[in-house]
Amino acid sequence: MTFLQAVVYGIVQGLTEFLPISSTAHLRIVPALFSWDDPGAPFTAVIQLGTTLAVILYFWRELVQVVIAWLRGLVDKSVRGTLEYRMGWYLIVATIPVSIFGVAFSDQIETGARNLWLISVTMIALALALAWAERVGARNREEEDLDGRDALAVGTAQALALIPGASRSGTTITAGLFRGLNRATAARFSFLLSIPAVLLSGLYEARKIGDNGGAGAGLTVVAAVLAFVVGLASIAWLMRWIDHAAQHLHLHLLPNRARRAADRPARHRRDRRDLEVARCPPSCSSATA
Repeated sequence: MTFLQAVVYGIVQGLTEFLPISSTAHLRIVPALFSWDDPGAPFTAVIQLGTTLAVILYFWRELVQVVIAWLRGLVDKSVRGTLEYRMGWYLIVATIPVSIFGVAFSDQIETGARNLWLISVTMIALALALAWAERVGARNREEEDLDGRDALAVGTAQALALIPGASRSGTTITAGLFRGLNRATAARFSFLLSIPAVLLSGLYEARKIGDNGGAGAGLTVVAAVLAFVVGLASIAWLMRWIDHAAQHLHLHLLPNRARRAADRPARHRRDRRDLEVARCPPSCSSATA
């Protein structure tokens, strides 16, 4: 691997990690387009630590609150009803499926699962699933409404991201939307959930860096640093976009709802008048005239 390739991979990782388009797939597609060697699963997993550091930095206040509340809640029952304490358990529960399947199918993930045909089909299938979730999801549940079933459903969906082409953020956000979470809550939970999953994966694969002629530690660090910088900018932009889109939709719907509410009494009066005319015989109409 050259220095230029490491730079490209780091930028691609940072741009695609938080969008539902699979960073792992793009780290396999980009070298295929340029006739480069496949950087391999260990390199891909380790440079994702850069974008994970971006998530930690962006959500550091919330993470500190979750950790403190969870630790306090282990001994203080009065804390166990808080969202931060529950969030700690939700992140743990949701990380279990991907941990189990990741270890069980590590060999398949590093070899056959990186097939470009499989990646293409998986990306298309996930795009259709996300579109369907957007269409049928209620999107009326906030972060305070999260429960254990949400954690289990989203965590199970995250395990699908072990297949290159199945975006980790895409699978988890899709599952959240199917569970009725609004976009902001689904995205935030997805990003927080990425921290333990990617940390475990990156640390597990770090021992294989440089094996079989792969990228060495130096180029891997270069790619990871660029992934961190670009990833931090990407997540900040994406969260602002989600908040702006939600506010725009709210402001767009409010006038329509107000208009419908104001029009309801007038429409009711018109319906009653039409009904009275329909019931009135011709003689009644002549007398009224």
